[in-house]
Amino acid sequence: MATPYGIKLAVHLITNHFGNLVAKVCENLLRRGPLTLQQVIRYTELTPQQVKNSLLILIQHNCIQAFSFESQGGFGDGPKANTQYLALFGNILHRMRFPKFLEIVSRELDQECKELLEGLLQNGRLTLVQMVERAKSKRKDGCREDVVQEGLTKLLAAHFVERCPAPEPLVPEPVKVETTSKKRGAKSAKINEESETIEQRVLAAAGPMEAQRFSMITNTEFDVNGETSTDDSPSLIVGEKRKRDSLELDRESTAEEGEVVLWRANFEEFLRRLRHMACIENVRASLDDGAVKVLKAKLDATRGLEKKVKTEKSVPLSLDNIFEEVIKSEEGRVMTLDDVRASLVQLGCPASARGTADSYSIDLKKIIESAQNDEVESIVLKRYGRDAYRIFRLLSKNGRLVETDKISDTTFVEKKDAPKILYKMWKDEYLHMEVINPLEAMTKEERQKQKNIRILLDSSLLKLDDAIMLFHNF
Repeated sequence: MATPYGIKLAVHLITNHFGNLVAKVCENLLRRGPLTLQQVIRYTELTPQQVKNSLLILIQHNCIQAFSFESQGGFGDGPKANTQYLALFGNILHRMRFPKFLEIVSRELDQECKELLEGLLQNGRLTLVQMVERAKSKRKDGCREDVVQEGLTKLLAAHFVERCPAPEPLVPEPVKVETTSKKRGAKSAKINEESETIEQRVLAAAGPMEAQRFSMITNTEFDVNGETSTDDSPSLIVGEKRKRDSLELDRESTAEEGEVVLWRANFEEFLRRLRHMACIENVRASLDDGAVKVLKAKLDATRGLEKKVKTEKSVPLSLDNIFEEVIKSEEGRVMTLDDVRASLVQLGCPASARGTADSYSIDLKKIIESAQNDEVESIVLKRYGRDAYRIFRLLSKNGRLVETDKISDTTFVEKKDAPKILYKMWKDEYLHMEVINPLEAMTKEERQKQKNIRILLDSSLLKLDDAIMLFHNF
């Protein structure tokens, strides 16, 4: 869920990139949730044409997603589809990570792929023909269509680019689960926790099938002059090679249906790479090189098997499989099986008995949280000084309520200064303050003596709002 500061940052980005009118539309969607066109017009007080143009810009750059809810019509009428627009908060913030995305592609692929991705990041979404036109305009000597197709194929194979979602998917209404008074409590809380958000349901309905998401159906496209490329290179196809006549038939049917295949950058894959890089760098700072080699090899081997970006634990692998991945690199060939086993213990994996086929899974969530805590502590140190840093570190390590007197005694901060420091951090929403009242059975004097103000690190801060960690790899 977007925090108030996160929304301010997102609106600031949209204002800088697209101007005040588009930012006004985006801010209303961020603050109010999904809205219809008429609602956006009413809330923004802009003309219908201004709102439509703003929505088209935001859709083009993957900042909002249109969808329809099927609602029941009036008497004698069938169901009606109600089009709404949903702001994609994460996609907006990813705009500040574009340089990192380009750096990853430049390091793992080649310059052609980097230029193609740069075009997608600048324009939001493009067809293959538009990519060819852009590549030709960038070079004096022009650019062949097959070179662009080959670059797109590499990006698709690495999952750096994906097919755009459906423009307006029909989203089913959420199923309401009714619970009796006896079944409420832990069970109903679990149901609420597992229920999908509106954004998750919309993106799931809009996303293409996995078989289509990263595949090119044809290896021929109409070029900018209306001619057809005649290159039959098998490298231009992701998957099995198809015969030309079937490609022509498929292209004709696609043209008849009016479907245009659009491509865009796959933010999920880039975030997964950045998250893995953050884990590796954090381990490099705290453990030895052996642990870094093992973690890197394990993440590279299982990256394609992760079902979501923020995976809490890595995909399990056996010791033999991990060792096989480690020795694929030149620096990993110096390690023995015992070295790999010792590194896994360092990474928090329990030691397995020799000769067994136990699987090892690394707690990535713990590594990320440790790095996040270190980053927040460094911010507190720079902003409030060393005394505040010691207090904040105590609270973050304890993760529970701590009395003000104990905070002063434990951190060796003067008792007269501790309340001032705590108040400053609480006022800036770095801390949560709670007044704990004793049992009602106590007398008024006893209650006054026992009343304590306790401070707890705000759990929302531990999750690291993107507004704080935007330039980092989490």
